[in-house]
Amino acid sequence: MCMTDPISDMLTRVRNANLIKRDSVDVPLSKVKLSVLKILKECGFIKDFKVVAGPNSKDLIRVYLRYHGPLRQRLIRNIARVSKSSRRVYRNADEVVKIYGGIGTAIYSTSKGVLSDKECRKLRVGGELVCVVS
Repeated sequence: MCMTDPISDMLTRVRNANLIKRDSVDVPLSKVKLSVLKILKECGFIKDFKVVAGPNSKDLIRVYLRYHGPLRQRLIRNIARVSKSSRRVYRNADEVVKIYGGIGTAIYSTSKGVLSDKECRKLRVGGELVCVVS
């Protein structure tokens, strides 16, 4: 299967699994996806992730979703891809702002790697705005 935007596919899988309150979801493996998931874990939006062997000797990433309280309230309210293959969105170091007053996080692809908005402000770098999570 030919996939045009693998990052968008991963975000959609996480969003859909989060909506039906699944404990985990599997996504195909790539280095960029691992970087994005590492940031989501550091920010507390997911519990954990690990690489598992999938069918046809293709590796997968198993993402363990996180919920709050006994009623399993969702921590990820909104997860959206901003920069798409048809329209790239770039931000300078001065244009990197807090998302929802610091409650959410933005993920940027920079010359220093894939970074959160907090790390971009600390390092004074800008780049391509990959997605926004709140």
